[in-house]
Amino acid sequence: MITESVRARLAELSDEQLPAYLYDLTALTEHVEWVRRCLPAEVELYYAAKANPAEPVLRALAGHAEGIEVASGGELAHVLAALPTVRTAFGGPAKSPAELAAGLAAGVHRFHVESEHELRLLALLAAERGVEANVLLRVNFPVPVDPAVALSMGGRPSQFGIDPAQVADCVRFAADQPGIRLVGVHTHLASGLTAPAQLTMSHRIAELAVDLSRATGLPLAELTIGGGMTVDYRRPEQRFDWAGFGAGLSSLVTALPGTTVRIEPGRALSAYCGWYAATVADVKRSGGQVFVLIRGGTHHFRTPAAKAHNHPFDIVPCGQWRYDWDRPAARNEPVTIAGQLCTPKDVLAGAVPVDEIRVGDRVVFGLAGAYAWNISHHDFLMHVRPGFHYLGAPQRSVPPDCAGHPGGFEPAPGGYE
Repeated sequence: MITESVRARLAELSDEQLPAYLYDLTALTEHVEWVRRCLPAEVELYYAAKANPAEPVLRALAGHAEGIEVASGGELAHVLAALPTVRTAFGGPAKSPAELAAGLAAGVHRFHVESEHELRLLALLAAERGVEANVLLRVNFPVPVDPAVALSMGGRPSQFGIDPAQVADCVRFAADQPGIRLVGVHTHLASGLTAPAQLTMSHRIAELAVDLSRATGLPLAELTIGGGMTVDYRRPEQRFDWAGFGAGLSSLVTALPGTTVRIEPGRALSAYCGWYAATVADVKRSGGQVFVLIRGGTHHFRTPAAKAHNHPFDIVPCGQWRYDWDRPAARNEPVTIAGQLCTPKDVLAGAVPVDEIRVGDRVVFGLAGAYAWNISHHDFLMHVRPGFHYLGAPQRSVPPDCAGHPGGFEPAPGGYE
């Protein structure tokens, strides 16, 4: 659903100003405040910057989340340039000594350590600088992950995290290191989880973390249960059930007295605030199929190709036609929307029925506020880059409880365990 402010700005833009990204920061702020309200007060909310690190997005989130999770030295520098005083958690695999040193120099609030080798590097660097690093060990717990989820990072052999059998060695090593302060466990096992699945996994992780703490002496002052809350691109009107998830987390928090529980969503916070708009350049037929070509494509907006799905879109008609031949069009039939790249993989939606679409109309892809421009191969073919429009100001207009989302969306169905 295109918000009114985005629709109004789009109407002001000429074809020469497209393609463009349009972000509704008011909608973003309302959404994240509603999420925050649905969560127990004891649960900390960090935003995963990898989803969308645009400075206006980060600034809109400031004050509504307790911190920002970064996954590289570059993200850390970028986030702190935008928000110099924000609390940061530094995660990600294969951190270099230079990145760890930069994190120490920047006063990173928490390091998510992925291996004993990384822990040793961090301890050496901290000792050289006479500082102390607060560390959560990222543990790859053997928790079954539904194979239908979008991404699985753990619960099986993986390049991510520490095997539980290796945690005791990490604890013994850290005990003799003045520059290391172990504070707890970090996990992130999967992305694309519904609220019931996320809750089931979170409770199982909490049980295993308690057992691991007792067995190894690893402190459990903090437990990060990750992000991965689903965004349903097939049914964009259904959102992750934050109200149900928050209610289910209450019992987890109660079962962990003295432990700070933290979540780190990214996509599920920012995806809904962005739209990618492009003009229809051509409508052509080939072998009985209709192809709609836009001035733009996956070099700007890689999400559909990365997730191999038909991305949801709206068509905004354009009534002007300057040429003396009939406008190419498709009516009451399925179309495939493709971009300008010299590859058959440059497809944003395939065989999707439309009422009418014509050259000169505008295709507006929703759910473009996460893993969109920042993961795209911008320089392939060197097409003109899109414009960027950030609309609205952060506002506090959240309902007094989380009974209903301010945007009127329904939570995804599903029972809870």
